[in-house]
Amino acid sequence: MHRRVLLATSISYVIVILDTSIVNVALERIAASLAGGVAGLQWVVTAYTLTFASLLLAGGTFGDRLGARNVYIAGLTVFTVASALCGAAPNLAVLVGGRAFQGLGAALLVPASMALINNACPDPRRRAAAFGIWAGLGGAAMACGPLVGGMLIALIGWRSIFLVNVPVCIIGIALCLRVRADTAGAELANCRRFDIAGQFAGIAALALLNIAVIDAPHYGWTSAAIIGCLGAALVVAALFIAIEARHAQPMMPLDLFSNAVFSGAACVSMVSAFTFYGLIFSLSLLLQRQLGYTPLVAGIAFLPLTIVVPVGSFLSKRAAGRIGTKWLVVSACLLSASGYLGLMALGPAAPYALLALPLPAIGFAASLITPVTTAAMMASVERNQAGIAAGVLNAARQTGAALGVASSGAFIARHAAIGDGMHAGLLFSAVLSLLAGAVWWRASTRSGSIDAFDLQLRAER
Repeated sequence: MHRRVLLATSISYVIVILDTSIVNVALERIAASLAGGVAGLQWVVTAYTLTFASLLLAGGTFGDRLGARNVYIAGLTVFTVASALCGAAPNLAVLVGGRAFQGLGAALLVPASMALINNACPDPRRRAAAFGIWAGLGGAAMACGPLVGGMLIALIGWRSIFLVNVPVCIIGIALCLRVRADTAGAELANCRRFDIAGQFAGIAALALLNIAVIDAPHYGWTSAAIIGCLGAALVVAALFIAIEARHAQPMMPLDLFSNAVFSGAACVSMVSAFTFYGLIFSLSLLLQRQLGYTPLVAGIAFLPLTIVVPVGSFLSKRAAGRIGTKWLVVSACLLSASGYLGLMALGPAAPYALLALPLPAIGFAASLITPVTTAAMMASVERNQAGIAAGVLNAARQTGAALGVASSGAFIARHAAIGDGMHAGLLFSAVLSLLAGAVWWRASTRSGSIDAFDLQLRAER
């Protein structure tokens, strides 16, 4: 039973993660086919991650109330239809809308897939192994995304990166239909209630912030439109915090952030996603627009960055057991910063053989951060808060990814040459990585749960 559930959920998770990175190597072909500028291409990437991030917590609530299997199938169905819409998009607006629709499907199926695995594996060791396989396949999908995308584009065209999802998702639905239906709970009254006001406020705040960052190079940071948009984002964000503070069952319990490890994990994970996905976006434009690489060659050129991701994910727990979680995450942040500074020092005019040298450091650092911060955070919260804590952490990652793409595009759009904008973005990423390391150092020093977590890791070695 658990193997069938793991197979069904892993298929969908691979597709969801693949679509966060595969589209980057198609941006130039999309721009040529649908006449899109940098801002439009940013929205092709950001519409997916922004919707995904905004609705993740709501997706978890739907799964609790309506049953994980039902919501998983619904989410995978939405993702299938959205992928077909993206593949047939006649213009950029329809493509961006289809990408947002994909984000909705992903937000429904990812929390439900985690719940299905959790329910199918009551034994803790088997559950841990299942989640390890599930997460590892996701890391492999993210690593392979640019290369798979480049191959599909070279053989069939850019629309194939979306249309290939359709048969794979149908297989996932068929597999899940064979899984025994779960129940939404003993009594519906005991389930979490929807935080509708908080949900809309959260979506509005994130959307306004992304609109401001993406459109600022066009209108100017001091223009009335951008200042008004940023002001509105701040007001709505404050409203969101006020709603969450007063709601009986908030989608994002603010008391979680009084936990130093939780706050540190959310911060470091958001920064890691911000810098990593921002680099993928800007590097894709540099390779194809400035260096003239085809999508296939660009996908191959990404391998030094992405191929180390599964390796780091596999080694992170063992490394944390040897040197401690505090030192591992701080070292990863320093390694990440050194990679960004190395790229910046080389400059965009450097031969690819030199540009590729810092990329493994960046990819390896990102792959170390995610598993160990997630595990440390989950160990630091009460078991009855584990689900919502995981949802908040995943939302933080996707928010970081969306903002990373938006800021990278903004840096590029402000400069005449892609390389000059990328230079500024790399410096910003290095500074953020150093700050994230300092935040984690302080958080792990203040909390005794990190020491207990490290002792547990050493005991399991």
